[in-house]
Amino acid sequence: MVLFTGILVALPFFFNAIQERNGISFNDLILERIPARNVSVAVFFLIWSSCLILILRIYRDPMMLLTMLWAYNGVTLVRMACITLISLNPPAGLIPLADPITNQFYGQRYITHDLFFSGHTTTVFLIFLCLKKKTDRIYTLIASVALGILLLVQHVHYTIDVLAAPVFTYALYRFALIITKIKNLPIFPESG
Repeated sequence: MVLFTGILVALPFFFNAIQERNGISFNDLILERIPARNVSVAVFFLIWSSCLILILRIYRDPMMLLTMLWAYNGVTLVRMACITLISLNPPAGLIPLADPITNQFYGQRYITHDLFFSGHTTTVFLIFLCLKKKTDRIYTLIASVALGILLLVQHVHYTIDVLAAPVFTYALYRFALIITKIKNLPIFPESG
């Protein structure tokens, strides 16, 4: 929780710093074929409904919360490193996402240089990985795929940003499972 809190405190400063950078732009053949449309309402419905499901489930499963926290911390730190190392300009035709909840946290300035890899796709896919109930998993898997498509429709990310998100997320989720198991091993195992 301390690491999670530290990341939350650092993120606004990090995003403001990367927003000032000029990066590279590249042609995205898939994005060029998709007309840009504002689908912010659908994007945030998928994100916040998935978060609500997670909150309802972790209430009864603290290990799920622990795994989610370790994975989210890891994904966020790796994502910050990738964004620092790979400076990209926003895709052509980008329509900024408008979310009343996160805009309150990060301020009224829209962050558009946090591209590689997609944090929105990462979050919902990580929720899918952490959930255990079949119907929850089906919903959040569909939500993560739909979310990735909607982010492309709004030209918020390049295609590679969306496609890379599940790969990084899955790897760090598996790492979080290992950490969670190690942290919860008894100091003095019971003798049989």
